[in-house]
Amino acid sequence: MRRVWIVIGSLLVLLLMTGSTLADMPQQAGGVSAKAIQNLNLRAGPGTHWKLMGTVDAGTTVRLDGRDSSATWVRGLVPSGEVWWMAAAYLDISPERVQALPVVGADSPSQLTGPAPAQPSNAPAQPSAPAAPAGSGIPASTTAAVNVRSGPSASAERVGRLAYRAEVRVQGRSADGNWVRAALPEGGTGWISAAYLTITAAQIATLPVVEGGAAAPAAAAAAPAPNAPIVNTAPVSGFSVGGHVSGFGSAAINAMNRAGMTWVKKQYRWGGSEGSITGMITDAHAKGFRILIGVVGSAGSVNDPNYIERYASFVAGAAAAGADAIEIWNEQNIDREWAAGSIDPAKYTELLRQSYNAIKAANPNTLVVSGAPAPTGFFGGCSPNGCDDAPFLAGMAAAGAARYMDCVGVHYNEGIVPPSQTSGDPRGNSGHYTRYFLGMVNTYYNAFGGAKPLCFTELGYLSPEGFGGLPDHFAWAANVSVAQQAAWLAEAVSLARSSGKVRLIIVWNVDFTNYGADPMAGYAMIRPDGSCPACDALAGAR
Repeated sequence: MRRVWIVIGSLLVLLLMTGSTLADMPQQAGGVSAKAIQNLNLRAGPGTHWKLMGTVDAGTTVRLDGRDSSATWVRGLVPSGEVWWMAAAYLDISPERVQALPVVGADSPSQLTGPAPAQPSNAPAQPSAPAAPAGSGIPASTTAAVNVRSGPSASAERVGRLAYRAEVRVQGRSADGNWVRAALPEGGTGWISAAYLTITAAQIATLPVVEGGAAAPAAAAAAPAPNAPIVNTAPVSGFSVGGHVSGFGSAAINAMNRAGMTWVKKQYRWGGSEGSITGMITDAHAKGFRILIGVVGSAGSVNDPNYIERYASFVAGAAAAGADAIEIWNEQNIDREWAAGSIDPAKYTELLRQSYNAIKAANPNTLVVSGAPAPTGFFGGCSPNGCDDAPFLAGMAAAGAARYMDCVGVHYNEGIVPPSQTSGDPRGNSGHYTRYFLGMVNTYYNAFGGAKPLCFTELGYLSPEGFGGLPDHFAWAANVSVAQQAAWLAEAVSLARSSGKVRLIIVWNVDFTNYGADPMAGYAMIRPDGSCPACDALAGAR
């Protein structure tokens, strides 16, 4: 008892010294209340690279118990009874009150308690079908990233998604045997197309015909550990930003996280022989990013017998391995990337058609992006030896390309004026649409009658600052500063986000270091001194 009285006495002395009362002290058990001022994303950790765990509606009250070291993210109890992280800027709480919260780690246990309020309107409905015992059933694994549905139909509500090679236990089937109900890795059950599981027709025939929907995991089921980034595995939707990386080391990862990027791009050159990019996909996902892979074939092989079919088979394998998006080729309108004498938008569309069909058969959730043409007016039209991008797009549209892509690929990396500017470029041919960001947006979007959104698979601004002079072919960017590069990238993202025409922007580039005849490092977000002004500018882009 003596120790208790010492502690109480010490507390009273502290209160008397500070002039505070018990009522003035923060109530850790109850937390600090705040309301969402708009619909608010909930994440597993403090940053947009952490897994999205749900949302709450504007006006929802949450109770906060901590913040990250930057006071940008706060942690709190939401109406579902769970504790998640959220951006402080979208809560009606002052910066001073945020600063007053204790700094907590992503994996620090929360002391918030109390009865959970009613489920918010956007929470998934609780299923009516009971789950079978988790240990029963036939073991199987997925052969591609696959949706989990509430019933045995592709039109049933999607209730989850499993990664490639996820392990399940199959416990029942639909009457026709095309769908099976399985116990899922993290608890609960759901319906999966049998075509995407390592289970034979004979095994399916032994299963009982069952009815009912998916069952959520039991309350005690462990959530994914929040002490490591987890990639968002839901089907791609909305507007996103990412970066093209040379390597994937800590500097690039830190820069992308700092910029709020959720996608990474890598390019893979496939010469026609066997190869695998599974490791690239696994690495990106392990670091918390979706991945777009630009698969570029051999320019000299496009006319070889069966080459297109083999290319389509290769990209289908990438989709089956979990690639979130695949760009089909690169700048196929110029002879650097496609065989001279056979440049043809119709022939490219045939490659796109076969690739699209193969990818969707392997993984319906993989986004198919048409290869971005080189933006140019050099050729003065279109011929088998070279084609300006506008007539090439028109040829693709005439060949039916819109049916074989989810997104129109775009490159824009010649800007020396702000993205909002639509005239007045100081170079010659200042009226050409390729000079301007919005000129590219409108030209490419209108080429397909607005039927498909745009994916900028390269968007960058070249600055020689910190490097010295530019090669003659790039001298047009001699006066672009790093500050302008940062501001223009952020402005382009804001304009794209609000346009309703753009689905994805990949910044070219994050961390390239070669500065020679092709001064790639001049486009890099990470500058020679290690600074990254573009990171902070992009983080604030809305």
